[in-house]
Amino acid sequence: MSLPLGSLAPRFDDDADLRTKIVQVLFTAPGERVNQPEFGCGLFNLVFDHNNPITAAAVEFTIGQALTRWLGDELVVSAVDVQGQEEMLRVEIDYVRRKDLSRRAVQVHFS
Repeated sequence: MSLPLGSLAPRFDDDADLRTKIVQVLFTAPGERVNQPEFGCGLFNLVFDHNNPITAAAVEFTIGQALTRWLGDELVVSAVDVQGQEEMLRVEIDYVRRKDLSRRAVQVHFS
């Protein structure tokens, strides 16, 4: 690709793009998008549930299903780990990027 002198070529980062998509799925509540009312898993809504092993298992399942449904062409979810510590929730998602079969992980912490 030949660019005119003095121009900038955009740099595309596959990892950052996929992480952004994962975060969008996690924090978008179903019904929030007009043209895709089923999109997302609504992690913010699940935060207000009781902090116990049953809730953690339900959140893990919900995240895994949502990522598989909406990003299944780009990744394979290996594991989802949800840890609740007092008022903080930590979510770790291990996945394999389909493009090059590389293992990656995303961690989200919020309270």
